[in-house]
Amino acid sequence: MTSTLHQELDALRPALVRFAVLQLRNEALAEDVVQDALIAVLEKPDRFAGQSSLRTYVTGILKHKIVDVMRASKREFRIEAEDGQSDADAIDALFTPDGHTVDMPRQWGDPDATLEQKDFFRVLETCLDRLPPRTARIFMMREWLELDTDEICKELGISASNAWVMLYRARVQLRECLDLNWFGQR
Repeated sequence: MTSTLHQELDALRPALVRFAVLQLRNEALAEDVVQDALIAVLEKPDRFAGQSSLRTYVTGILKHKIVDVMRASKREFRIEAEDGQSDADAIDALFTPDGHTVDMPRQWGDPDATLEQKDFFRVLETCLDRLPPRTARIFMMREWLELDTDEICKELGISASNAWVMLYRARVQLRECLDLNWFGQR
């Protein structure tokens, strides 16, 4: 099984790298996160229970690795010394003589905006409930579960063109519903 797993992962690698490059906009970083995801699968192959496709399983791991990298990059702050300035002087320039920061840290968020976001998802859920069940299901499979068209078609027993038409209709109906019930309120 291990050699088969290696072959399957090798076949998935180019698609995983393309996905990571689209997210990170950095080929070297994308290669690193794909490598980390593949190593995670190879170190614990028994965790793959076969309840989804190997591609879906590895892509899920890759998404978490990408998010970790994105979060880490947001926490990093690069300090560059100006000409003739030492690194210590560059760091000291970030603070006032009494030890406070020169620039205030950014706000951590707005509780009202968080509540508003929860309200948005409540309205979105209501709009999804108004869709025909099969249309809502294909939309959720594509947008929330992030399944590719082939997997959706196989699961629902429909053609790719039928899937795209249903996705188009779902998006149009959701846009209309959100325009009336969310964006129209503003």
